[in-house]
Amino acid sequence: MEQKTRVLLVEDDVNLGSILKQYLNIKGYETDLAEDGEKGYRVFTQGAYDVCVLDVMMPKKDGFSLAKDIRLINSRVPIIFLTAKNMQDDVIQGFKAGGDDYLTKPFNMEELLVRIEAILRRTNSKEQNPHKTSFVLGKFTFHPTKQLLVEGEMVSKLTTKESELLNLLCNNMNSVLERNLALKTIWLEDNYFNARSMDVYITKLRKHLKSEERVEIINVHGKGYKLIVSEGSATKP
Repeated sequence: MEQKTRVLLVEDDVNLGSILKQYLNIKGYETDLAEDGEKGYRVFTQGAYDVCVLDVMMPKKDGFSLAKDIRLINSRVPIIFLTAKNMQDDVIQGFKAGGDDYLTKPFNMEELLVRIEAILRRTNSKEQNPHKTSFVLGKFTFHPTKQLLVEGEMVSKLTTKESELLNLLCNNMNSVLERNLALKTIWLEDNYFNARSMDVYITKLRKHLKSEERVEIINVHGKGYKLIVSEGSATKP
């Protein structure tokens, strides 16, 4: 018997939470519901989940804080935020906390289902078709599957988004990575909020690599980004 996909739903609105849980169960998902952030964290630590759906405004622990705590345990599980907030800074804060997608309330339950299915397809595709195991960027070695950036004995653990974006840049090394391709591959949708989120992660990657003069991520106006690695300093094992 095929094992059902497990969803952790954390929503403090009891009526909405119950409706969403019932809907997802009907659609074939095994859904656990927690009514606040602290309980959501306890439930997450006690089980194995394929995707987390987190409300943002919750008592005891808000969704952003819960996402950060989850990321300390599991850097890869997809996280979708449910939020009444739609301001630019709030959306970017959600991505910084480790979120993969967000839905602004009120939303259609079918839209949530579509988002979950899209994220799971993307995750499964990456597991079945992994990219190269490592890239050498000057004095750095990047391990996409482990989400590690290594410099000698110094090891930096990248977030899922940082690793996914750097992996795309490495696979397009010294060529333009088109902005819309990166957005649709990692964020699933090319829109203003996701584009601003990607800018944040590009800035983070530049900080990680700033000590290596032979490696640079540049903006290509109107097109996207380019990872430039000086000749002789990059290899693909």
